[in-house]
Amino acid sequence: MNNPYFQAIFQIIRTGHWITDQVSLELKDFGITEPQYNVLRILRGAKGEPLTVQRILKSMVQRSSNVTRIVDKLKAKGYVNRKECPSNRRKMDITITESGLEILKEMDEKLQAFHEPMMGNLSNEELEILKNLIIKLKSHKHV
Repeated sequence: MNNPYFQAIFQIIRTGHWITDQVSLELKDFGITEPQYNVLRILRGAKGEPLTVQRILKSMVQRSSNVTRIVDKLKAKGYVNRKECPSNRRKMDITITESGLEILKEMDEKLQAFHEPMMGNLSNEELEILKNLIIKLKSHKHV
């Protein structure tokens, strides 16, 4: 297909999958999946404030209906705490543990080393243009 639009979309999709696959390989040493890593990052960003499964789901890069199962696996590893929400017994409050913060720091360092060689491939100006072009691409809403 010689259509420039579809060529660009193909490169975006291919690059996204390549990055996700590489990140998954880096996280394998920790026994953590990319969605589990994503949940830990979201919980760290909450700065100790408990989050519900619904709030975690809304913040995820790749939305997954398996957030409850992801949280269960992280709890079994000692990386998150889960307790009944005091204001709504049907909801669970989830927080990251000290162990979760420690393993997340190690994973962040490993992923930084993965990204480091690519970070110099584009200037800050080019990165800003790329970001804005992607935002512009997504800006059309289907009616």
